[in-house]
Amino acid sequence: MLTLVDSAAAGRAYAAYGGVYIVSSLVWLWMIEGVRPDLWDLAGAGICLLGAAIIIAAPRAQG
Repeated sequence: MLTLVDSAAAGRAYAAYGGVYIVSSLVWLWMIEGVRPDLWDLAGAGICLLGAAIIIAAPRAQG
């Protein structure tokens, strides 16, 4: 899918995907494997999603 993204933004799209992948892996851990994520798992996933949101939404100069 990264080949379909404008080359100037492909790295950002990949970074955002990383945050979503981490959260989905914790959901898998809980729902499929039956292991409930602890506070540290949830805090880490939240930090990753926050980072992904900053990468996606940060204002950038056009150029």
